[in-house]
Amino acid sequence: MKIGQYTLPNNLFLAPMAGVTDRPFRQLCRRLGAGMVISEMITANKSLWASKKSLLRANHDGEPEPRAIQIAGTDPEMMAEAAQHNVKQGAHIIDINMGCPAKKVCNVMAGSALLQNEKLVGEILESVVKAVNVPVTLKIRTGWDHQHRNGVSIAQIAEQSGIQALAVHGRTRADAYRGDAEYDTIAEIKSAIAIPVIANGDISSPEKVKQVLDYTQADAVMIGRAAQGNPWIFQQINHYLTHGEYLAAPTVTEIRQTLIEHLHTLYDFYGDYTGVRMARKHIAWYSKGFRDGNPFRQQMNLLEYPQQQLDFTEQFFTKLAQQDTITA
Repeated sequence: MKIGQYTLPNNLFLAPMAGVTDRPFRQLCRRLGAGMVISEMITANKSLWASKKSLLRANHDGEPEPRAIQIAGTDPEMMAEAAQHNVKQGAHIIDINMGCPAKKVCNVMAGSALLQNEKLVGEILESVVKAVNVPVTLKIRTGWDHQHRNGVSIAQIAEQSGIQALAVHGRTRADAYRGDAEYDTIAEIKSAIAIPVIANGDISSPEKVKQVLDYTQADAVMIGRAAQGNPWIFQQINHYLTHGEYLAAPTVTEIRQTLIEHLHTLYDFYGDYTGVRMARKHIAWYSKGFRDGNPFRQQMNLLEYPQQQLDFTEQFFTKLAQQDTITA
């Protein structure tokens, strides 16, 4: 699959997720088979670019090309300026967020709230595309709600505006993450435009990837929540699509080793205080489904220092490996 001049190693995307897809997690998913990763959402509000949160979200040090930054906002000129700023900072692809359903985003008419105003959508897309000399991509939902499912017309506006790839989460903004993803709508969008379409929503297993690609004829899939605590999913999907067979799940020892490495990168990236707090959710995801996972997570959330987290994680997974017991 290509985006602009960039040929990707495969058609598996890690979805941008605020508070999740930071540099440590992006690098880990890429190492384990993701063909493309995208930064957390960065605001187009210039006054916030120098904030610690924005600087960390824009940090792609050491990541391979192409590096994609996602921006969000409502003003065409501000969005264009944000795109230019991030290209100067090293972004090779600019991704525009028109898919976020969060109330704090939609209440300021950003994210998926923009789907209510097709004229403004076109103005933002054209402004950003004209402002930079790198590929611009877009993420949307199927519409604002079931009575206003305008994903096809938004996709056509995107193509006409010069957008070079379109990711579609198969739900409306009103659905949030409830109900089943609308693969019918994604298929309809794919048939209506010529640019690459990336299907997103409820994609959680290798066989589901094949089903979605076959049904929608999408060019790629985007995986979000299913990668939390399971970065191996990209490796597993690649193997299944290539060989038609399942790759063995990681052993408890492999999970422990990867998690410990992930924790070290979080402490290095955020510093001890924030790193410990960011690590808690990742530890919870990695330990989900394991025997005695609930008391482990409850105790983990009380720990304040990196070495405490590391030691407790080592103890828990070492004990599991010795027992060799895992529950569904």
